[in-house]
Amino acid sequence: MDFKLDNIQYLHLLWIVPVLAGLFVYGFTRKAQAMRIFATVNLFDRLMPTVSIRRQKIKAAILLVSISLLIFAATGPRWGRKIVQLQRKGIDIMVCLDVSRSMLASDIAPNRLERAKFELGDMLGGLKGDRIGLVTFAGNASLTCPLTINYGAYRMALNEVDTRSAVRGGSLIGDAVREAADSFSDNQKGHKAILLITDGEDHESFPVEAARDAWQNKKIRVFTVGVGDASRGARIPAKKSGQSQYLQHNGEQVWSKLDVTTLQEMAIEGGGDYYPMGTSDADFRVLYEEHIRRKVEARELEMSRKEMQYARFQWFAGLALLLLMIETLMSDRKAAKGLEVNANEF
Repeated sequence: MDFKLDNIQYLHLLWIVPVLAGLFVYGFTRKAQAMRIFATVNLFDRLMPTVSIRRQKIKAAILLVSISLLIFAATGPRWGRKIVQLQRKGIDIMVCLDVSRSMLASDIAPNRLERAKFELGDMLGGLKGDRIGLVTFAGNASLTCPLTINYGAYRMALNEVDTRSAVRGGSLIGDAVREAADSFSDNQKGHKAILLITDGEDHESFPVEAARDAWQNKKIRVFTVGVGDASRGARIPAKKSGQSQYLQHNGEQVWSKLDVTTLQEMAIEGGGDYYPMGTSDADFRVLYEEHIRRKVEARELEMSRKEMQYARFQWFAGLALLLLMIETLMSDRKAAKGLEVNANEF
């Protein structure tokens, strides 16, 4: 059926109409009773010759119809179809997410990795048609989700990410940046960004040089997010023989600290910004709006054709306003000619 309501929930407001109608009926009934007590019909016509109960009822009916039309207009009725050409503008964002074991540290609840995944998922709700992809890395980097505007598919890939997503342990940030830079679908310079999310612990993969190369040679801006505590750090959970414990090296527990310096240098050399996630609340939508979107220029992407329905709410709203004007201008008194006759009779 070629009919649709954008806001069907507003139909509940139509209950106002019978309630108002009941109040009008009650008011006219009480008024009639008061008139009968005060005087007979003939005597009332002589005492108040200009009063027109009929006109008052017509004005009340017009008001009820106007309210009904305004409520129906608010539901956003649509019918009839048209084809429109849409020019999409946006940027390409490749997310590099650290999935090394240090991201299991719980200095950010529930842990660094899960918090980063949650914030990335929340950021999707604020994207403006941009394409987004995902690279996961630890001891090696791999493309987990190619650039896409199918945010549902991206979210599914993101939800499946854990520390087993990388084949080898370690944390090679530079390799992740290089993998992301090579994963863009074209060689056009600009309009692209790499969003690196990590605790910054790198194992000699030259991350600063990778960020500098991405920006200077490919015009891909590199934005970094530091996850974790930079002062004290946190222990890394591990399991041994089914028992929960903490990762140890040479008999001592391993503490993971956020390496702020490396990530700040990467942001500077990569033409982007550093965003501290720390151990407090972070808002990746703010990161997207105030950092990435402000620095990365959007470009015109492919044209698309979309079938849309015509909005018809203005017909009902216009008719309602017209009726309200008529009701306002309409007098509830009798016409002047009737007034003269009644006066002569009196």
